[in-house]
Amino acid sequence: MAKKKKAQKEEQAQVNEQEHVQDQEQENSADTKQVSWEEKAAELNDKYLRLYSEFDNYRKRTIKEKADIIKSASKDIIQDLLPVVDDFDRTMQALNDSKDMDAFAEGVKLVQHKFKSILEKQGLQHVEAKGETFDPELHEAVTKIPAPSDDLKGKVVDVIEKGYHLNEKVLRYAKVVVGE
Repeated sequence: MAKKKKAQKEEQAQVNEQEHVQDQEQENSADTKQVSWEEKAAELNDKYLRLYSEFDNYRKRTIKEKADIIKSASKDIIQDLLPVVDDFDRTMQALNDSKDMDAFAEGVKLVQHKFKSILEKQGLQHVEAKGETFDPELHEAVTKIPAPSDDLKGKVVDVIEKGYHLNEKVLRYAKVVVGE
């Protein structure tokens, strides 16, 4: 019987030890879960901060690129117009030196043609207005006059200032006189 009690005590001690080991494992696993949640939260926070920083850098970079594009947008047109400026300088020099006004006038016409062709190359188009029906989307009526004939009623009789389109958008409305 003493052996039985001793065996029972040993079994009870083993059961207690196993329960104690299981309790410790559960505590360790709970600590591990808690640590892993904390680690996970820290990892996600780190990813969030990095992503936010990356987006902020992207935003700043694109703002800077836009500013650079705006600054240099007129570079191409200015480079195209420099030869016209040179031609005007030569024209002014020729005005002082020339006695032949017909040749001088021809030179001015050539410079004007060169200037207009550069602007057309950049997308500038003249808006035809005289004789056209008045359109407030293209024309600005400066005044109305009695129409010289019935077919000119509601039409543009005279153009005070030309209108222009730049790449299919109105750059400047034509200032016109409308017949009534």
